[in-house]
Amino acid sequence: MGLLRESDVEEIRERLAGMPNPVKLVHFTQELNLGYGRETRQLLEELTGISDKISLETHNFLIDKEKVGEYGVDKVPATAIRNGKDYGIRFYGLPAGYEFGTLLDGILTVSKGDSGLNAQSREKLAQLNQPLHLQVFTTPTCPLCPQAVRLAYQFALESDQVRADGIEATEFPELAERFSVFAVPRTIINGEAFVEGALPEDFFLDAILKKLRPPPGGK
Repeated sequence: MGLLRESDVEEIRERLAGMPNPVKLVHFTQELNLGYGRETRQLLEELTGISDKISLETHNFLIDKEKVGEYGVDKVPATAIRNGKDYGIRFYGLPAGYEFGTLLDGILTVSKGDSGLNAQSREKLAQLNQPLHLQVFTTPTCPLCPQAVRLAYQFALESDQVRADGIEATEFPELAERFSVFAVPRTIINGEAFVEGALPEDFFLDAILKKLRPPPGGK
C-alpha cells in the first residue's frame, strides 16, 4: 500500500511539473533498528515515481562509509537534495506532514539552481567569511516550520559557506534535548547559538549573522 494518496500524487505531479532541471535525492538508511527507516525510503521511492526529473540513490549508513563521509551524514534516515552540485542541503527523518512540503520546496529550489533570495540577502551571504551550519528543528504538525527550513536551504544554495539541515525533532530526541528544543522551529547556529521561530527572510538572516562568532583572526 502506498503512503501517498492518489489525490496527493496528482497535486505533487502538478507542483513538480515546473522543474527546469533534474534533481537527485541521495538517501542514507539502515535495515535494522531504525524508526521510520522503511517508511522514509518508501516515500522517496514513491516520490521519484511521480517525476522523471527526480532520481534516488540509496546507501547503507553502516556499510557505505565512503559516501557517508562524502556527504557528512551523522544520523539516519538522511536525505541530501542535489543536482550536479551538492549544496549541503539535508533533511533528517521522515518528511511527513508539513515536512513533506519542505522536501518539495527543497527539490524545486535545487532544480532551479537559484536561491530566489533578494539582493540584500545575496550580498550579505557573499560577504560571509566562515562556515555556517544551520540545523532547523521541525515537527510534522508545525505549519511555520517549512518557512524556516526553506530559507535555510536557500541560504545554503546561495553560499558555499552554508550547510542547512532540516531535522525532524521527535525522531532525534537526544539531539533535540541537547539543543533544548522545546518549541519549533528552532534554528541552531554552528552548534552554539539559536534563533527561535519563523521569521521573514531579512530578519531571519540578520538574526543568524548576529549570532556568529568572529572567525579566528577576524574582527
